[in-house]
Amino acid sequence: MQLEETIANVSTGISGRVMSAASVISIAGASTVTAAYDPTAVHIFPVCPLYALTGFACPGCGLTRGFHALFQGDISTALGFNALLPIWAVIIAYVWVSLVVYAIRGKGLPMWPTNPAFLWTFMIVLLVFGILRNIPAYPFTLLFP
Repeated sequence: MQLEETIANVSTGISGRVMSAASVISIAGASTVTAAYDPTAVHIFPVCPLYALTGFACPGCGLTRGFHALFQGDISTALGFNALLPIWAVIIAYVWVSLVVYAIRGKGLPMWPTNPAFLWTFMIVLLVFGILRNIPAYPFTLLFP
């Protein structure tokens, strides 16, 4: 029985490392495409379904354009598209580094982005941000992408 468990753990570890490597390549590829092509000029990127249907901007609206501006070095424009971009960038970068480490050594970094306290706090921030950016009054219109 112990040999079967060992074999199962090894095969799970190998497939997990392969999936991590594939995720690293996918994130790097998506980042490269986002950096290379301007989402306002090239229409290969998906449109936000909430914005397309209702005209309301979701908390993630403007992230693709914001990351493109960030990759071009235009930080103020990036923040104009989505004020939460620094938080998203930190989370995505941390997960990407953790996936790289997992692919190399079989054990990633501690995953604080999956901590329930962090997730609840982040969901509340997203909800409040999503509401505020759709209020049609002066200081809040600055949050609209």
